[in-house]
Amino acid sequence: MTPADLGRYLSAIVTGRVPHAVMIWGPAGIGKSSIVAQCARRHGLEFVDVRLSQLAPTDLRGLPVPDGTVSRWLPPEFLPTGGSGVLFLDELNMAPPTMQGVAQQLILDRRVGSYRLPDGWFVWAAGNRKEDRATVFDMPAPLANRFLHLDVGPDLESFLRFGAEASLDERVAAFLSFRPQLLHALDPKRPAWPSPRSWMMASRLLAERLDIGPAVGEAAAGEFAGFLGVYALLPDLDRILDGDGDTATFPEEPSARYALVLGLATRAGTADRGMHGFRWLVGRADAEWVQLYAGDLGLRLRERGELGPLATMAAVDPAFRRFAEDYAALTGHAPGS
Repeated sequence: MTPADLGRYLSAIVTGRVPHAVMIWGPAGIGKSSIVAQCARRHGLEFVDVRLSQLAPTDLRGLPVPDGTVSRWLPPEFLPTGGSGVLFLDELNMAPPTMQGVAQQLILDRRVGSYRLPDGWFVWAAGNRKEDRATVFDMPAPLANRFLHLDVGPDLESFLRFGAEASLDERVAAFLSFRPQLLHALDPKRPAWPSPRSWMMASRLLAERLDIGPAVGEAAAGEFAGFLGVYALLPDLDRILDGDGDTATFPEEPSARYALVLGLATRAGTADRGMHGFRWLVGRADAEWVQLYAGDLGLRLRERGELGPLATMAAVDPAFRRFAEDYAALTGHAPGS
């Protein structure tokens, strides 16, 4: 499944109060833990992230303390004692077998020693696969059999959707739309390589005008640098979005087209500016580019609460109505469907 599919699945589990533990499998760097944290925030749940590979068995089971003639286990402070939330056991299969054995009791019985996990908490876990060159241990069959297993892989649309919420640099979004193969390209011979996680790191480096090679690797950084040369030659995007782009032309080079269309959608910000961008594209660009713009613009304006005003404006805009009719006749679908 895609990261977007995973988010929807986890939300359905929360809504339906499905009590079963969940194990999320996937390559490193695709945002598994970010999706889980985002789901918890969306539903108003607490989120406790426990990296099992960094713990010893006593860190999870607790320490024995004397109580008269017996000893009692004092649980660690990070385990919840009330409320509702998600207890996320990350890097589960990177933990050694002894650690997985302790975690097994928590997952199967929702308790460790005298500690009991409150009823309002979900137990979800994540791990990498052997084929992703991760250093992992086999999961015991009794433990694996108690999970719902979800396999997730990298997906550009899901990443761009996440990036719209996380202020991903528009140049990164445009570049990956043009070169989707570089969204996730594991290079076992290099410590830095492209992944959704490292592109988010690169976005932050760009904000500080720093080289992104340490995040995504020199090869991907080199391609991105070449793309920036194209990006620098684009017409003034803000003038177009302000309705003053009559003299600007739509570029011929494909990478420049991606850069311009995604740049317009990212910078629009309001329904009014978004419609200016749409009117400028209609008549200058083929339907596929206008559709790309409309889809990305709708996604971004929805996050800002501007999608309703945009729909109201589009319903009475002659340029949009002509495009919708032509697009439907050409494809059999309405724009954005």
